[in-house]
Amino acid sequence: MLKKEISWIQPETVTGSVSGVPPLTMQQMLAAAKQVPEARDWEWTELERVDFKPGKGVVKIVGPNDYEVQIDTHTGDILQVAYRRSDFIESLHDGSFFGDETKLFIFLPAGIVLFVLWGTGIYLFFLPHLSKRKRKTSKRVQKNERSQGVRQPAE
Repeated sequence: MLKKEISWIQPETVTGSVSGVPPLTMQQMLAAAKQVPEARDWEWTELERVDFKPGKGVVKIVGPNDYEVQIDTHTGDILQVAYRRSDFIESLHDGSFFGDETKLFIFLPAGIVLFVLWGTGIYLFFLPHLSKRKRKTSKRVQKNERSQGVRQPAE
C-alpha cells in the first residue's frame, strides 16, 4: 500500500523533458539504459518490466537484478537509477517467492482460513450487542401490548 509513498520500496517516477509520443525507439532506450553499470548486461529477453509513462515523458526499465533505470523518452538521458524492492516484497507477500505450489497450496488456503476467522470474529464481536438489542425490543413490544390491553397467552 505504501510502495508509491516510500522511495526505498519503489523509486519515485522522475518527469522527463517532454511528455507525449517518444521519438526514440525501444532499442535506443535499452542502449541508453546499458550505459549504466547495473544494466550493462541486460537483454530484451531478460527484462522484468518496461513501463512507459508518456504523460511524464519517461520509460522505466527494470532488469533481472531488480534495478530500475528511468530514461527520458525524448532525449535518451538517464534520469534515475535505483534498486526496486517492491517486486520482492510483493512476491514474499503473495507466496510466489517460494514457488507456485507453495502459493497455491499454503498461502491460498491460509488466506481463506484467515478470511473465515475474520468474518466469524466480527460476528462474535457484534453478537452480544445484537442479543441485547433484541431483548430490549421484545421487552418494549411486551410493554406496549400490556399498556394497550392486549392479553398475553398463558405459558
